[in-house]
Amino acid sequence: MYGRDVLSGDWRRPRRGQIPEVPAEPDLVVEDAEGRFCGAVVACDKEAVTLEDRFGRRRIFPLTPAGFLLEGRPVTLVRPAAGPRGPLLSASGSIAVEGLRAQVAKGSRIYVEGVHDASLVERIWGHDLRVEGVVVEYLEGVDDLPAIVGEFAPEPGRRLGVLVDHLVPGSKESRIAAQVSGDHVLVVGHPFVDVWQAVKPSALGIPSWPDVPRGVPWKEGVIAALGWRMDPQEAWRHILGRVRTYADLEPELLGRVEELIDFVTEPVS
Repeated sequence: MYGRDVLSGDWRRPRRGQIPEVPAEPDLVVEDAEGRFCGAVVACDKEAVTLEDRFGRRRIFPLTPAGFLLEGRPVTLVRPAAGPRGPLLSASGSIAVEGLRAQVAKGSRIYVEGVHDASLVERIWGHDLRVEGVVVEYLEGVDDLPAIVGEFAPEPGRRLGVLVDHLVPGSKESRIAAQVSGDHVLVVGHPFVDVWQAVKPSALGIPSWPDVPRGVPWKEGVIAALGWRMDPQEAWRHILGRVRTYADLEPELLGRVEELIDFVTEPVS
């Protein structure tokens, strides 16, 4: 009289026609239908969607009907409709120049402390700097900065911008910066012990950067505290791989790099 058992069957899969279709927009968080993997959408094509969990692990799932759970309810993910194309943006958020050809480097330069700093600047501002014809080099520390500035011989049209780690009042770095700063040399810095900290913890899926006790090498202390089984170079590749746009960096670094770019590209009056 009442038909089949209402509790039989798969309750997560409503009858045909009742499962909503949801566009797989970037950052949409879903689970697979079995509830075994939860992640945000990072890519989608006509056949499959790629999800990334909070640990950075990625898995690809086919776009099957009722193949996912959204807030606990079954949905069918579909490829998002192509919208009108806006201007293409670079990683720094500026309008990208398509078909860019390499320019002859200008006389002005930007120096950063180390190779990690240089690779991070390249990741976010590389396009912008190639548009302007500005080269970024690294110092391997600031102790020799006065001699480097003297050899560079800054002058109008040949400016030097320098990005320094842990530039705080009273530090060795601040005293060196005061020696070399001038009309054609700008030294700026961020407050972080290491440029690693300029990457937002959220980009790495961690709550915060750990505190490292005095006397413990900072990078090794961070790796140990986070439980990463990798050496510092592997750790940096992992960190850099999680940086996609300026939104993954702390404003204390963003503002300083933008300031340096403006300084070295300012027209000669």
